Amino acid sequence: MSITVTTWSLEQTSPADLAPADPPAADSGVRVVRSEAASPEFSRFLYTAVGGDVIWTDRLVWPYERWQAFLDRPGVETWVAYEHGTPAGYIELEAQGEGVVEIAYFGLLPAFRGRRIGGHLLGEGTARAWDLAERHPRLSPTKRVWVHTCSKDGPHALDNYRRRGFRLFDTTTAEEPETPPPGPWPGA
Repeated sequence: MSITVTTWSLEQTSPADLAPADPPAADSGVRVVRSEAASPEFSRFLYTAVGGDVIWTDRLVWPYERWQAFLDRPGVETWVAYEHGTPAGYIELEAQGEGVVEIAYFGLLPAFRGRRIGGHLLGEGTARAWDLAERHPRLSPTKRVWVHTCSKDGPHALDNYRRRGFRLFDTTTAEEPETPPPGPWPGA
């Protein structure tokens, strides 16, 4: 059995395109912090915890060494939203050369969705994509930030990107095998 999946690709071509969300209330306990120590275990935890119910599967086969090599690349950064010290979601940035930065992954753990954390995290993470070269001097200054989302992602994903100032530049539709959500791996 297969399902039709629509994928939308969106971009910003100037830091002025970014429309930040209102920050959470001061007493919400929400903060966004860069995960500065490359940790395959933590990155895989975030990937499976956020993507387990929306069928993120491409990295499930990555061995530890591949995670480490990816995280050690210049211009790969993980920014984590915490609520009162608990990971609520993350955004992963990947420099792709010539001033292009992809938001490779972005999302919230299911328990934190619908609580106005996602817009704030996306805004903060996109701002960090625009100033990525300041933290990685060998990179070219960012000229473009892009992301893709699909109809398997959360129902508010596309609207959140648009509200943050991303513009649609491509739409594709494809048939994919229907697979049940994998959930986190044992021990996650």
